Amino acid sequence: MAVDDLWYSSRRERGPDGRLLPPTPTKRHGRGKRWRVRYVDDAGEGRERLFAKKPDADRFDAGVRTDVDRGLYIDPTAGRQLVKTYAETWRKAQLHRTSTSERVDRTFRHHITPVLGNLQIGRVRSSHIQAWARNVDLAPSSARVAYSYLVSMFGAAVRDRVIAVSPCSGITLPALDHAEHVILTPDQVHQVAAAMPARLRPAVYIGAGCGLRLGEVLGLELEHVDFLRREVRVTQQLVVTKGRTPYLTPPKTKTSRRTVELPQVTANALARHLQEFPPAEVEIADDTDRRESKVRPARLLFTSPRGNPVSRSWWGDMWQPGARAAGIPPMSGFHALRHYFATLLIFNGANVKTVQIALGHSTPTITLNTYVGLWPDQVDRTRTLVDDALGTQVPDAAVSS
Repeated sequence: MAVDDLWYSSRRERGPDGRLLPPTPTKRHGRGKRWRVRYVDDAGEGRERLFAKKPDADRFDAGVRTDVDRGLYIDPTAGRQLVKTYAETWRKAQLHRTSTSERVDRTFRHHITPVLGNLQIGRVRSSHIQAWARNVDLAPSSARVAYSYLVSMFGAAVRDRVIAVSPCSGITLPALDHAEHVILTPDQVHQVAAAMPARLRPAVYIGAGCGLRLGEVLGLELEHVDFLRREVRVTQQLVVTKGRTPYLTPPKTKTSRRTVELPQVTANALARHLQEFPPAEVEIADDTDRRESKVRPARLLFTSPRGNPVSRSWWGDMWQPGARAAGIPPMSGFHALRHYFATLLIFNGANVKTVQIALGHSTPTITLNTYVGLWPDQVDRTRTLVDDALGTQVPDAAVSS
């Protein structure tokens, strides 16, 4: 690294008397900036920058020397790329499952790129992020998810030395709306089950009695239900994404892979279901092993009348009439059964950790944020709690075809 004078030659001639002559002006004398700093960055690339005043060049030279020596140098030109350009690079590098990738892409396309996409990434300030957070047209919880994508992307830009610091610091996000969940009554659970097609009724009792997500229920195979131990193992979920037939993936999070207790009412509903609709092998894509996608026969507990995996659209068509019959609000889908299960545990004394494990939440914080304010103090077995509320037998109305 060095500071060069572009107006005068660095070579000095000597006169007849041996004394050094004044510096010789170069062809650039009097034109443009006089001082040049040349350096090699920590990636081995040659760089240069021009200055009008020598003190400015000296300060920059000293700073670059220090940053390069410490491995902290940030190339000023790297930050000139647009946010949308870096975002595309960042998204392609993520190890997201297909459904998550689609959600990230959709969030950037509709809510991030239109606002921040045409800014140079090195010029994005916290004020830009704060203005985005204030005006983004998303529910508070969805806005926080979108913000987490920005935090991750700008964090990657810092690690890539595209920018020195992330602008996602000190940002105030919209307050979460802790609106009360629709909490079903035991009668509503039985009513919605009775109104469902016979081949789907036990799914209602798995949701209300075991707290599984819909994808986890539809991904259950016969081998996952242990009637002797009265347990259900959650090891996969059925996923539907654009352009693909339903396929199997790992559960939503690492903690979603779990074993839950099988209440008697759910066990009875499943036993009757297996007699009426014995599982037949279904050829399905299995992506549960990230290293190797394969197609295999699966003995799914729930299939369509044609013997195919249950699609979300068909499930929705079957769910809505039952939900209306039970007086469940239109916007409350299958998750209402999961909320029923959670609030049942809470109201009967289960602590945060018990509910977190049963629901497969990744952290207790998620459980607390979702069901804040509902905890008494005691702990009990989840199986007994469900049996006490729903009984152990499926009513005749929920059995008849």
